[in-house]
Amino acid sequence: MPFSRSVWNAPSGGRISPAPLAQEEGVDITVIGAGFLGLSTALELARLGKSVRVIDKNEIGTGASGQNGGQVIPGLKYDPEWLLEHFGQVRGEALIDFAQSTADAVFDLIDREGLDVPRTRNGWIQAAHTEKALATAQRRDRQWRARGADVRMLDADEIERLTGARGYLGGWLDSRAGIIDPLAFVTQLALMAEKAGVRIAEGAKAVSISRENGAWTVKTTAGQSIRSRFVVIATNAYSDELLPGLARTIVPLHSFQIATAPLPDALQRVILPGKQAVSDSRRILVYYRKSVDGRLVLGGRGRMAEPKSEADWKHLERAMRRLYPALAGIPIEHRWFGRVAVTPDHLPHIHQPEPGLLTVVGCQGRGVGMMTALGQRFARYIETGDAAVLPFPVSPIRPIPFHAFWQIGVAATIAWYRLLDAVEK
Repeated sequence: MPFSRSVWNAPSGGRISPAPLAQEEGVDITVIGAGFLGLSTALELARLGKSVRVIDKNEIGTGASGQNGGQVIPGLKYDPEWLLEHFGQVRGEALIDFAQSTADAVFDLIDREGLDVPRTRNGWIQAAHTEKALATAQRRDRQWRARGADVRMLDADEIERLTGARGYLGGWLDSRAGIIDPLAFVTQLALMAEKAGVRIAEGAKAVSISRENGAWTVKTTAGQSIRSRFVVIATNAYSDELLPGLARTIVPLHSFQIATAPLPDALQRVILPGKQAVSDSRRILVYYRKSVDGRLVLGGRGRMAEPKSEADWKHLERAMRRLYPALAGIPIEHRWFGRVAVTPDHLPHIHQPEPGLLTVVGCQGRGVGMMTALGQRFARYIETGDAAVLPFPVSPIRPIPFHAFWQIGVAATIAWYRLLDAVEK
């Protein structure tokens, strides 16, 4: 295998008990997908007294929820003024309120439940390497500070001190954000859901879903069936044709990541001494942080296909050494990847194609906080039927025209942007 497991660790003894499917089952709600969204939804529903069955085709943590960079960032790709302009006052304010709450949803849950999840909440730095990027950060800072957010601009000296990296003109610090071990978090979510009464089956792939007499039936590859009044499809970037057209509403991108050996003490004191998360402003951005055991973890967009050799991570090694020349002699000990769902408008899309069938795709790489918080909203919506609790409007499933060609175009754009970024320095 050309890549190793991620640097993340599930807590010791942190595995759910097997709950294999019977040939036929009946529950209140079926959840397909055991990531942040599926488990958060299931947990909240179980605490509302509902019987919930969760199925996943793989083991918990093997998808994006356990293989991401562990950056918990509030907000959306768009700032408050844009959201108000495009969605109006009422919906825009609802979106803003939700967006700024997503990191709280994660850290409050960890603290309230006493979860065994390594985390640090010292903020997220959006680092600017051009004057244009710096101006964008200044606009973002103005808008969020006007709403009382704990954010501030960083000058060139301060961002160099906080990151230890070279090449930035300044940046923006959002102190609402932080970092976690994502595998530990999704594993703890599963254990908490199980304790609340949710029955979780791994290695159970859903292959069909049908509705008859007001009830849904989900069938698996093994011929088992689950009957329920409501189904949540929580597969996001791993969506297939279970729900016709859904997979063609997104472009699934691979986010490749590397981790160094633990850094020596001298570099620990220089590189990210405050343990913030960082994303830069390049066209094909890189994001990075330190792990609990003092490794530098760096990620960014990879090839559209799955990796075949260590060479597929070389662009990340080059980016790391551009930022930190002192790491030239530090070995890379971990390489892994996960999948990110991107929509054409860079916003999440909630779909309810029929009564009792709910899904969302497209968290644009901010899924740790967004999907955890959205799962809580999904549960409230299923319980009350009040669409006002959903932060994003429900929209029809609209596959991207010429989807296969669109993916080819995205791959070509990534290659071109990477070349421009290399030239720009």
